Amino acid sequence: MNSSSEGLAHSVGPKHVAIIMDGNGRWAKQRGKLRITGHKAGVESVRNAVRFSVKNNISSLTLYAFSSENWRRPEKEVSSLMELFVFALDNEVKKLHKNNVKLLIIGDISRFNERLQKRIKKAQDLTANNTGLRLNIAANYGGRWDIANSMKTIFQQVQNGQLSIDDIDEETIDQHVCMHDQENVDLVIRTGGEHRISNFLLWQVAYAEFYFTNVLWPDFDEKVFQNAIDAFNQRERRYGGAESDDELVK
Repeated sequence: MNSSSEGLAHSVGPKHVAIIMDGNGRWAKQRGKLRITGHKAGVESVRNAVRFSVKNNISSLTLYAFSSENWRRPEKEVSSLMELFVFALDNEVKKLHKNNVKLLIIGDISRFNERLQKRIKKAQDLTANNTGLRLNIAANYGGRWDIANSMKTIFQQVQNGQLSIDDIDEETIDQHVCMHDQENVDLVIRTGGEHRISNFLLWQVAYAEFYFTNVLWPDFDEKVFQNAIDAFNQRERRYGGAESDDELVK
């Protein structure tokens, strides 16, 4: 992962956008329907987000599809979500491949059944050599898991003599967390009106801008996405530096 720029930096549009897709259940409840109906409706919003990202030259789009905490939901809902995941992989991956999108599933997929794991591998293999948008789907993912998993790998390297404890620093961890070979996360969007990170990309969003909207995920469209980009572009990213000279004069 590239390290954050030093000094002052004016926004020129985000290269890596991460979205916490929240509000599917409430969207369905408002319509007197089952929660899974909201999740199915949210698939179209995923398509909208991918199309927008491709059209606006966003390098990476990371979507929080299923957190490690979501296993606590009712068994029927989790089962339906898994089936929806399989359906989406089977029906969307060819379109992604046609549009030069590279798909990556981040998270601990070992907990998924063998059928789903095979679908994931097949989809990733198909798009592995694509050079366009990097579409990261966070599934059974947690930010704490990500950091802990990176530490296990680093510890193993220390045990094997490949790395010294004295060599371990932020850059070392940076190279072992998910998406370490992609641009830093510039913008985090959360739909549904909540204002929290929910254990999402804890390491990767250290210098990201946040945009919260009350729009429920199934209603997320290109207009809402553009509003988030516009808000991002109005901000000055200082990475801990001082305000710009222009700002100080005011």
